[in-house]
Amino acid sequence: MSGADSFVPVTVATEREILANPGATITDSLQNKPGISGTTFAPGANRPIIRGLDSYRIRIQENGIGTHDVSAISEDHAIPIDPSDADKIEVVRGPSTLRYGSQAIGGVVSVENQRIPTYLPERGFSAMIKGGGNTVDSGGDGAFSVTGGAGSIVLHADGFIRDLNDYDTPLGEELNSFVNSKGGSAGISHVWDKGFIGVSYTRFESLYGIPGEEAEEGFMPRIDLAQDKVLVKGEWRPESSGVQAIRFWFGASDYAHDELERHGVGGHEHEEEHEHEHDEHEEHDEHAHEEDEATGFEVGSVFTNEQQEARMEIQHMPVMSRYGPLRGAVGFHWDHADTAGLSFEGDSLLEPADTESFAGFWFEELEASDRWRFQAALRVESASVDGTGYSSIADPDAPVVYSGKRSFAPVSGGLGALYDLGNNTVLRLNGQAVERAPAAAELFSKGAHHASNTFEIGNPFLNEEKAQMIELGLKRPAGKFRYDASGYYTNYDGFIYRQLTGLTCGVDLDSCHAEGGHDHHEEEHEEEGHGHSFDQVLFKQRNATFYGVELLGEYDVGSVRRGIWGVDGQYDFVHARFDDGGYVPRMPPHRLGGGLYYRDSNWFARVGLLHAFDQDQVAPDEPTTPGYTLLNAELSYAVTTEGPAGLAPAMRIGVRGDNLLDEKVLNSASFKRREGVLEQGANVRFFGSMRF
Repeated sequence: MSGADSFVPVTVATEREILANPGATITDSLQNKPGISGTTFAPGANRPIIRGLDSYRIRIQENGIGTHDVSAISEDHAIPIDPSDADKIEVVRGPSTLRYGSQAIGGVVSVENQRIPTYLPERGFSAMIKGGGNTVDSGGDGAFSVTGGAGSIVLHADGFIRDLNDYDTPLGEELNSFVNSKGGSAGISHVWDKGFIGVSYTRFESLYGIPGEEAEEGFMPRIDLAQDKVLVKGEWRPESSGVQAIRFWFGASDYAHDELERHGVGGHEHEEEHEHEHDEHEEHDEHAHEEDEATGFEVGSVFTNEQQEARMEIQHMPVMSRYGPLRGAVGFHWDHADTAGLSFEGDSLLEPADTESFAGFWFEELEASDRWRFQAALRVESASVDGTGYSSIADPDAPVVYSGKRSFAPVSGGLGALYDLGNNTVLRLNGQAVERAPAAAELFSKGAHHASNTFEIGNPFLNEEKAQMIELGLKRPAGKFRYDASGYYTNYDGFIYRQLTGLTCGVDLDSCHAEGGHDHHEEEHEEEGHGHSFDQVLFKQRNATFYGVELLGEYDVGSVRRGIWGVDGQYDFVHARFDDGGYVPRMPPHRLGGGLYYRDSNWFARVGLLHAFDQDQVAPDEPTTPGYTLLNAELSYAVTTEGPAGLAPAMRIGVRGDNLLDEKVLNSASFKRREGVLEQGANVRFFGSMRF
């Protein structure tokens, strides 16, 4: 649990939790915590859902800069950060998230690490090796990191590799669910007593399969991605002239992925070895549509994103007001992206689009007394999106094309209050009014998306999405009985969502028809699209209301030998309805869980149950989802020993079991629910780490 001085609930996945988790994404370490779930489209593509919100309402960042990917466009797109890259993962909500942008309306998922060193390690050197292996997919992962320096110069290097095969379910192997990823980073910093400045370069590569109906039909869809990213980060603490600290962040990245499918395959053949070879971006136009003779795979679509982002904060010295000391900062945030999703047959999902935003933000905190603290935040933004889409599809044979720029001016603000009740207990109340500009894909999508099997059509006339939120919380982070409880209510004016129309399409708009319908276009497009049928999806806006509860508690029952044993529990739900009737699609279910734990200076042990109830609050044409119960257990041992040359290796080894009852798990929040794709069955993971 986060500290008592936090205005909002902060969810943390610790280094131990990340190491013990068998998943290939950062979401896997978070999705069983209260208020958080995942899209689980594929083992290699699992984006976080916070309080029922996903995609463009959740900002994901590494060391203060966004991931600069295309994962928000569609659930089959991966986040280019491996869990082994993270020292910790934090999920932050509330007024303070306004410094990161209106995309953070649902929360910020922040990955922190030392790829840009911020300090010189003790004795000038530190290193870590870690990894693990899983039974459910006969896979494993390994990673290393090294940081060292002398004087004011600190160097860092790290790398990882992850190789997961198709995973097992209670009904057998889930075809085409493999993940092969690798990557690394190098960084250098100049560190001194009043700050640091550093730069890092990161390379991430991943090849992963998309399970589901298309895999069963033999097409074996997969995504092959690569990203190169440069980050610059610095902090200067002059503590003079009214300025306490100046912090800045800059990031520039080049991202691309190919969406591939096997053609000319009639059975359920499955490739045993997954070759992972990335072409440079410049070679895409020349080679992307050429079929690989050795594997029979062909590129159907290419997604690219070139993005630059800069942010600066100036924190002022504490100012004594008539109501108490004020602490705060002002800053600016600039972001620019060139994004495209181009297909080599039929209509492209997203023609090249240019997005740019510039914002100023301010947040302030007032310590009114020993018991009362207040927080305020304001963000004013200018955003523009330039692209090409459809303004009308009333006549699919002759759609009206829109080409141009949409401009928006979102203004967002938030207030928070914190009251110390004594006995390490605080009461918090937060309110926000947030506006979000529509993203390029929401405005200008206009084609087939092969990996997700949808034909998506944006709306260039969408308005800003507006939300008013209030949250009440009670927290006690220390003591024998620790807890964090939150209740929230959010009203959306113009909630942007994707709605299945019931129509199916080929690779062009003029092929769209009702289920069971047939016209002269269908045979042509089936031949062009290799028999594909895509579900038509429209971007729409409706007013909606979200409310929910998140509860987490721990109670230390007593002492056993050298440690403490206790019980813990959790409960969460989100309820989301449109104001004019009907449920918002793909909502997580109610969840209730608890367990027993033991911990001392060396050992950690826990066994627990998490039950998800049936989800029958579903949108039209959306299936209900049965409940399930997860039995999970973990046992780990950590020790620090004296090593040579004064080094003290800190070692941890452990074993963890997930879904030990081998339950059939379907995710109501996943697009793959309608295809009946099961989550992983029973798994045992062995893991270990050594830090110097």
